[in-house]
Amino acid sequence: MKKIILGLSTLCLIAFTSCKENAAKKIDEKNVAEAAVRDASASKFPVIEFEEKEHDFGEIEAKTAVSTVFKYKNSGDAPLVITDIKSTCGCTVPQDWSREPLQPGESGQFTVKFNGSGSNKVSKTITVTANTEKGSETVKITAFVKPDPNAAAKKPATPTIQAK
Repeated sequence: MKKIILGLSTLCLIAFTSCKENAAKKIDEKNVAEAAVRDASASKFPVIEFEEKEHDFGEIEAKTAVSTVFKYKNSGDAPLVITDIKSTCGCTVPQDWSREPLQPGESGQFTVKFNGSGSNKVSKTITVTANTEKGSETVKITAFVKPDPNAAAKKPATPTIQAK
């Protein structure tokens, strides 16, 4: 048993001391320069700036469709790509945004349509998914939806109880 341990120890000692080549000599300076350029450009992100981050429609009648346009600008150092725009519910529909990269300094826009559902103060959040540093930005629409005057005229049917 002692011979086996002594033999393995000797083998390990020979294996560790035989690699005398310095690992630093294997580094290619060309690769280091390319990595530095890549890392510098990887830290550049597009920045989306909105003209307004919240739009208030004011008072609207129930079931009245309204729309607004959110304008934005890429104020970052890299092309801006918007991959998706979603709202919190189906009553608010974002549409008409460019799926093409927006170069630094260029502007774009998208439309948000709200169908007037709900009652009283209504607030909806629209999430813009893009290649910004955060990955997503949000804008809001708000409105005060007045009750439908025709709804007051309709009274709900009261259930009748039949005696046996």
